[in-house]
Amino acid sequence: MDTRQLIAGNWKMNGSLAANEALVREVAAGLVQAGAARAHAAVCVPAPYLAQVAALCAGSALELGAQDLSCHEKGAYTGEVSAAMLREFGVRYAIVGHSERRQYHGESDALVADKARAALAAGITPIVCVGETLAEREAGRTHEVVKRQLAAVIHTNGHCISEIVVAYEPVWAIGTGKTATPAQAQEVHALLRAQLAAASTHPERVKLLYGGSMNAANAAELLAQPDIDGGLIGGASLKAQDFLQIVASAR
Repeated sequence: MDTRQLIAGNWKMNGSLAANEALVREVAAGLVQAGAARAHAAVCVPAPYLAQVAALCAGSALELGAQDLSCHEKGAYTGEVSAAMLREFGVRYAIVGHSERRQYHGESDALVADKARAALAAGITPIVCVGETLAEREAGRTHEVVKRQLAAVIHTNGHCISEIVVAYEPVWAIGTGKTATPAQAQEVHALLRAQLAAASTHPERVKLLYGGSMNAANAAELLAQPDIDGGLIGGASLKAQDFLQIVASAR
């Protein structure tokens, strides 16, 4: 079993052909020195740039990810991108259920679970995002919310659940500069680990990532927690040196 941590960048709706080339070339070159032997590194890029970034990643340790995918295999779904299409571009990971998709596009727990299933069927590892809002945390509902979100994915994917990646992203800490303390993050990760252990014969295969304003300054302390297996990185993944420093912080 590969025990290396996973550091996945989520570029969100950012990038340009010129900026992408400069960023990916610097990251790919820097991985040789930054600890590629200790951590996997991936970038999840906007769909129009998949071909460009796939070519730039070729021959390097940097892996390719998508930010979303359709739950449908093919058909009359204008604007959607299928898992099979992503696979043709060498996509290794696909983010599903990011809080921005849940909030802005009304994605339900059931839809997220179906997207995870579509990814797995195509040989793509879904990075399943779970997390509570500030109101839910203040109401003491953190455990209830994240367990419900993960339970839907477990129910739909059954024995394949050991093949997913889970990212805990407290909604109140995404893009706000606020970060869960290492203790807060570890508490939720331990809860998710226990939930996976009850549902899978190989829970140790599932990497649990922390997302929510992880950056070069706080990464080492977060990544040192026993149940945190990596990070889903937002803004810091757009800065090569910051992203490389986070990779180098992996244990």
